[in-house]
Amino acid sequence: MNNAASGVPWHSLVIWVVALASIALVLIRPKGLPEAWWAALGAFVLVVCRVMTPRAAMQAVGKGLDVYLFLIGMMIMSELARREGVFDWVAGHAVRASRGSRTRLFVLIYSVGIVVTTFLSNDATAVVLTPAVLAAVRAAEAELLPYLLICAFIANAASFVLPISNPANLVVYGHNLPPLGAWLLTFGLPSVASILVTFVVLRWRSGKYLKGTVTTNVDGQPLSRTGKTTLYGIAFLAAVLMTASALRLDLGAPACLAGLLVAAMVSLRDHRTPRDIGKEIAWSVIPLVAGLFVIVEALNSAGALAAAVAVLRNMRTWPSVSSAFVSAFGVAFISNVMNNLPSGLISGTAVQAAGVTSVIRHSVLIGVDLGPNLSVGGSLATILWLIAARREGQEIGFWKFLKWGALVMPPALMLAVAAVLLSGRP
Repeated sequence: MNNAASGVPWHSLVIWVVALASIALVLIRPKGLPEAWWAALGAFVLVVCRVMTPRAAMQAVGKGLDVYLFLIGMMIMSELARREGVFDWVAGHAVRASRGSRTRLFVLIYSVGIVVTTFLSNDATAVVLTPAVLAAVRAAEAELLPYLLICAFIANAASFVLPISNPANLVVYGHNLPPLGAWLLTFGLPSVASILVTFVVLRWRSGKYLKGTVTTNVDGQPLSRTGKTTLYGIAFLAAVLMTASALRLDLGAPACLAGLLVAAMVSLRDHRTPRDIGKEIAWSVIPLVAGLFVIVEALNSAGALAAAVAVLRNMRTWPSVSSAFVSAFGVAFISNVMNNLPSGLISGTAVQAAGVTSVIRHSVLIGVDLGPNLSVGGSLATILWLIAARREGQEIGFWKFLKWGALVMPPALMLAVAAVLLSGRP
């Protein structure tokens, strides 16, 4: 036993109860308390109950360093873009390009979401794109809900176009991450299927919201010098992440350094920038993720990893079609119960330990990436999206999201897995 104080079943029971209760509280948010409180409380209880040593808990927190750095870099860029008017500038262009059509505005926002997710990651779509979309839709005087939901659903639907499109991709494959060319051959068709099916269902479900016209007489404000610097900085960040991915480097440090560099350049013209950004960033995301890393480590010590390895090894004897669909939908279900950060960490380690076939590994990754589109707490990106929407005065409840996700996710996941089988990539 690596992290729990003992292998006694009572300790394992405590770990499972505390872990599942903490994750449930993160999703439910009793009395509106931030998600981070419940994740951190769960980690604290595990240590106080002596089922996990303080040293093991700190080691688990340390394993998330790359994720923390990545999120900090993205949040810095998001705050810079909001502060320097980049969001308002994007909003004006999107509204005018819609030419008064709510449907055209819907397509434009969905297309931008694909680009941002592909080249800046699904977390960037949640953190950076959501405020811009809200600004655009408010300026157009259109119904907010369908456009806001685009940001959540496309963040997961397009999150396996490239390795950098979702940090979970690096977790699942570890050091065996395929080269970019092989990745595109394997996940190109599944990504197209995921993106198209998600769009079709969203467009159909949004039909009643897209009738009529939108206001297009929005005053277009040119970007300031610092705004242009921020816009170029976003492009620079995308280039940095692509380069790091091609070199198979961790993405956290490059993302954080790029964000800090752009912030420093803006600060040369406006010395209030560091203070303003530091005050507005949602720092609670970091303890939220840290708490989840501790919970995952405890669950592994309580047998979650061993159970996952056993299941995957058993699947090696199954027909490819059965193993692909069962692994994808199984991981998708678990991700919606306990969030895809814990499920991705456990399943990624289990995939490598079990030595399963590539079809199962590819299906697991799609389940981790796309499966969370079912519920509002399914992925870290969706939680970040929820926080970003809440900051703008928009609250999307669990049941409201589920009503959309239950229609959007299953057909997209089914066709994406079918596309993996059709591609026949090793």
